[in-house]
Amino acid sequence: MKNFEKGLGVPSQEALPKEIERKFLIKSLPDNLEQYPHKEIRQGYLVVTEDGTEVRLRQKEEKYFQTIKSGGGKVRSELEIEITKEQFEVLWQATQGKRVGKTRYEIPCQGGIIELDVYHDDLAGLSVAEVEFTNEEDSDKFVAPEWMATEVTDDARYKNQNLALRGLPKEE
Repeated sequence: MKNFEKGLGVPSQEALPKEIERKFLIKSLPDNLEQYPHKEIRQGYLVVTEDGTEVRLRQKEEKYFQTIKSGGGKVRSELEIEITKEQFEVLWQATQGKRVGKTRYEIPCQGGIIELDVYHDDLAGLSVAEVEFTNEEDSDKFVAPEWMATEVTDDARYKNQNLALRGLPKEE
């Protein structure tokens, strides 16, 4: 059971691929937003532990995924596997009350892609942009476009799991 937590059959955090990402609130939506590729996403949470580890389901158009994420801030561990629609639908029932719906726009920027999420339903009015990087150096060099506002990478209230469990963050 190399690289697996003792007795659990779950990969250890060190064994999981890393995700380097920064997250920003949006000051104003970019002009001509509909010109960019976009997809409807629904995601729900099966497990969220006290340390922030999560097991989530995601439907992105006609593709279905189960993801394990752990850690916090800019660098997190992430393992995602594609599952069947049937598997998704069976597991989806267990996410009742722990879901988010959003439209994700993919906007080219500085040689990468900004993923702009415009939330629906109880989270309507919230828009958040995420930018993934291949290394921390590129992450540190990133200059956000004018339409982005406050960085919330380290603000746990804006993690999707907390939005699904607690709703819109309260103003401080």
